Amino acid sequence: MFRKIVEAIRGIKLWARFTLEVFQLFLKKGVDRNAFVSQMYEVGSRSLPITIVAGVFVGAILAIQINLQLKDFGAQSFLGGLSTSTTLRNLGPVLIAFILAGRVGAFTSAELGTMAITDQLNAIRCLGMNPLSVIVVPRLLALIVSSFLLLILGLAMTVLGGAVIAAYHLGVNPVNFATNIPRFVSFGSVFLGVVKSFIFGVMIGSISCYFGYSTSGGASEVGKAVKSTSVVTLISIIVMDFLVSVTGESLSRLLQEVASL
Repeated sequence: MFRKIVEAIRGIKLWARFTLEVFQLFLKKGVDRNAFVSQMYEVGSRSLPITIVAGVFVGAILAIQINLQLKDFGAQSFLGGLSTSTTLRNLGPVLIAFILAGRVGAFTSAELGTMAITDQLNAIRCLGMNPLSVIVVPRLLALIVSSFLLLILGLAMTVLGGAVIAAYHLGVNPVNFATNIPRFVSFGSVFLGVVKSFIFGVMIGSISCYFGYSTSGGASEVGKAVKSTSVVTLISIIVMDFLVSVTGESLSRLLQEVASL
């Protein structure tokens, strides 16, 4: 048990060092725009349809579950505000991030891992170039930006999915659904959802690039890298969701205390 904890701490240090080195290279040398745009397109084209579909169904599921509770108290008119607030603040970003981690993160890890074991990265070194700068920087930045934008789109789709299922299946007036959203969804709720989306995008991009780039050995190691990427990314998303939620709640209380003075 102790050895596993030590190995986990060592892995976190190596991941942090890798991520810091990549960002330092970006700040020092910039990024190849063509490679960046190409990676953005690749990520977007692979993930856009599934993000839209997943977002709609996640919103619909949350609306149905929350409606079951509100129906017992005759408070279905609050469905729009409560389901939207829950989606934006907590479940929406996490569930969409899980899907993107499995879709985008695993692919990137496998791609970089294959390049590593087939000596493509070493070939770049032989040409006098840094594979971190040539290969990893465009991919990492594209993953962060694309994941962030896809998460925001996914959150918008969850709201749409909740509104559609409420109108056509739950018997909630669309006007009531929409008018109650501002009562429960504050600027803080939207901001918290955006912050979580950005952090989750960074986690997905950095972890998948780290495990893929660090792959060595044979083809079986690529599979292990993909497995490690999926497991570590999901755990990291859950932990970061908790930390951001606690920090946001504490900050909100502090602001309320300051405002009441």
